[in-house]
Amino acid sequence: MLRISIQTIVRGALMAGGIGILLAVSPLEVAAQDRTPMRIAVEGAFPPFNYLDANNKLQGFDIDIANALCEVGKFECQFIIEKWDDIIPNLVADKYDAIISSMSMSLERRQKVAFTEKYYNSPSVFIVRKDSSINDISPAALRDKKLGVTSSTAQESFANHLYPEMKKTIFRSSPELYKGLADGNVDIILEDKLAIYDWIANTKAGSCCEFKGPDLVDVTYFGEGAGIALRLDDKERLTRLNEALKSIKADGTYDMINAKYFPFSIQ
Repeated sequence: MLRISIQTIVRGALMAGGIGILLAVSPLEVAAQDRTPMRIAVEGAFPPFNYLDANNKLQGFDIDIANALCEVGKFECQFIIEKWDDIIPNLVADKYDAIISSMSMSLERRQKVAFTEKYYNSPSVFIVRKDSSINDISPAALRDKKLGVTSSTAQESFANHLYPEMKKTIFRSSPELYKGLADGNVDIILEDKLAIYDWIANTKAGSCCEFKGPDLVDVTYFGEGAGIALRLDDKERLTRLNEALKSIKADGTYDMINAKYFPFSIQ
C-alpha cells in the first residue's frame, strides 16, 4: 500500500508562468493514513474459519470477520500465518498484535492473554465413523479406544484431563485429524463442532462419519466461545475491537458473514 506523509498532501503552490499547481494525494491515500496497522495471526489450517485456498490466499469466517473489524475500527489488517503451537507465545513476544483464529477463551489462556467479547460460540463434540460400534462416550467405555485430537487445542487439554487412560494420537491440523478418522487410524476424534460441520455435511470424505454423544460445553476447557486474543496490557486496542464487534453485529455485517458459511446463527 502506498504511504505518503501528511506533509505531501499540500506541498504548496509551485509557480510556473504565474499558475499555481497544488500537489495532493487521493482521498483513499489520506484515509489509509488514519488507520492503525494491526498484525493479525491466523493458523490458516482450520476450515471453514481460516484456510488457504487454491491460490494460496487466506479465506474463511475468521478472515472476513477480521476484515470487517478492521474496516469499522480503522485498523489496517496485516495477516500473518502462524503455527498453532507458537501462536500465543509469539503474541506475547510482540511478533503480532492480535490472534483472530477461532481461539476458545479457556481459563488457562486467560492467564496469558486478554480476550475481546466472544465473536462466535461453538461446542465440542466426539465424531466416529458410521460403521463404528461406539455408542457410549464415557471415559470407562472409551478406555481401550484410540482418540485423535489436534495439537495444543482445548480438545487436547479436555481429553488429557477427563480421558487420561485413552491412547491418543496428536495431529498437527484439523484436516489431518479428519483424514486420520476417515482412514481408520483412530477410532474416535474430539473436535470443535462448527469446524467439522462443513466436512461432515458437505464433503464426500466426511460422509463416512457422524457426531456421537452430546455437545460438550465445559467452560473450564472450552471457555465461553471464541474471542480475539491480545496482549494483557493492550487495553486501548481491546476497547476499539470490542466497539467494532458491537458495530458489525448491530449493522448486519456479522449476519451476512455468518450466512456465507453456516445456514444457522453461530453467535
